[in-house]
Amino acid sequence: MSKPIVAIVGRPNVGKSTFFNKIAGKRISIVEDTPGVTRDRIYAEAEWIGNTFTLIDTGGIEPFTKDIILHQMRAQAEIAIETADVIVFMVDGREGITAADYEVANMLRKANRPTLVVVNKIEGKSLENNAFEFYNLGLGEPITISAQQALGLGDLLDEIVALFPKDKKGIEEEDKMKIAVIGKPNAGKSTLINKLLGENRVIVSNIPGTTRDAIDTPFSYNGEDYILIDTAGVRRKSKIVENVEKYSVIRSFTGIERSDVCLILIDAEEGVTEQDTKIAGYAHEEGRASIIIVNKWDIIEKDTKSMDAYRKDIRNKLSFMAYAPILFISAKTGQRVNKIMELVNYVSNQHSMRIATGMLNETIGEAVLMNQPPSNKGRRLNILYCTQASVKPPTFILFVNDPDLMHFSYERYIENQIRSAFGFEGTPIRFIVRQRNE
Repeated sequence: MSKPIVAIVGRPNVGKSTFFNKIAGKRISIVEDTPGVTRDRIYAEAEWIGNTFTLIDTGGIEPFTKDIILHQMRAQAEIAIETADVIVFMVDGREGITAADYEVANMLRKANRPTLVVVNKIEGKSLENNAFEFYNLGLGEPITISAQQALGLGDLLDEIVALFPKDKKGIEEEDKMKIAVIGKPNAGKSTLINKLLGENRVIVSNIPGTTRDAIDTPFSYNGEDYILIDTAGVRRKSKIVENVEKYSVIRSFTGIERSDVCLILIDAEEGVTEQDTKIAGYAHEEGRASIIIVNKWDIIEKDTKSMDAYRKDIRNKLSFMAYAPILFISAKTGQRVNKIMELVNYVSNQHSMRIATGMLNETIGEAVLMNQPPSNKGRRLNILYCTQASVKPPTFILFVNDPDLMHFSYERYIENQIRSAFGFEGTPIRFIVRQRNE
């Protein structure tokens, strides 16, 4: 399902990040009583009465500034506005309407997006009359809240959900396997997609950021239907200059969220970079099946040990993704590209594999016999029962005598034993540890 996007915009220090954290349910944005603290858009998945959506927190819009940082923050907010399905325009109910608020309102009118004027910092009835002056912004009836004290948030969320596009309300996407090609700009994503499709459907350029939106391309392979999602390259924040590249970051992340399998493209010349690690980490956290693809292998000077050394470096830098198979290709020449779809189908099957409860408990019982759980203050963990709760990713519930006795290292050991017995190559595994009497 394609999730609606809700952007929180407004001038600095009106309480956007505090509101964002309340809705997201955790402290994601830095909150500090200083204008301009939130410099980067931050994303979170939120839910209200069965409606899931992507929430974007933006840096404040400061229309009259010449400060470079504030100018970039304004540019980021503009991109969020362009991308959003619903805009929450936040203003300060204590300070009252300002010239900057009028400028932001003018910007939002031109954007022609559903917009809610939200008057924050209204902590009591004595301040409620402060909201009336915000009618002058010409964007409809102001809604009063206090993000700090969580007042009025339910009513506001009702209004937000009511504005979601109908095609993003409970409409499932086509039941075809979706394959997201992700990676830094210029890693060869579009070239790879063209090679897989056998035709030039995507513009290819050696300028990073050519792909400015996620492009969905349906295709067939061996009689099966698929959708390829060509995501825009994700760049290090310090190198993001063009607004269109900032816009592409949202599409990259939402592309991962919509996918079943991620092809994580690594540039063989550059090796695994910090940004590659972040991109792979996002796919891992989202529980997606993944394949690590090293592209441009044709231009690397090699000897008999090159591939093993490169593979070892990847395993070291992407240690959290040890389950993902690694494939060395050249999208340009077509080297080993023919192996990708077979591997995609393989990891997809592993991603959706179910294990019979009896076999699962037999495997865990043997694992415990081989390596007893460590004791803590005279008490030892006892794994009483295990069952598989779901797939995509495979998720297991471990019933134990005391969840606090489950050390992460022993959980990792159990995971390794399950993988050794059943495979699960290309997919993360999740564990839920519960007390037996729950």
